[in-house]
Amino acid sequence: MKQVPDHRERAYAPRGLRRAAAADWVGMSPSKFDELVRDGLMPRGKLVRGCRVWDRYLLDMAFENLPDEDEAAPLAPDANAWAGVT
Repeated sequence: MKQVPDHRERAYAPRGLRRAAAADWVGMSPSKFDELVRDGLMPRGKLVRGCRVWDRYLLDMAFENLPDEDEAAPLAPDANAWAGVT
């Protein structure tokens, strides 16, 4: 059986990544990635005929939205942040 190279061995990264490659794309272990998916901090991926695939563009956006070490701001916007703004 021909083995498909992972994204690090290709000239380009595929748009869709399986779980281990998606976790690697954002620089974490699959178990930590699963934790962030459960917490809603990473996308759930698309289920395509029984195969879960993560869009690397959405992974990039989710990664950019993670707080920096020194940030204490919540990841989700405050529901009342715009209250009273006209």
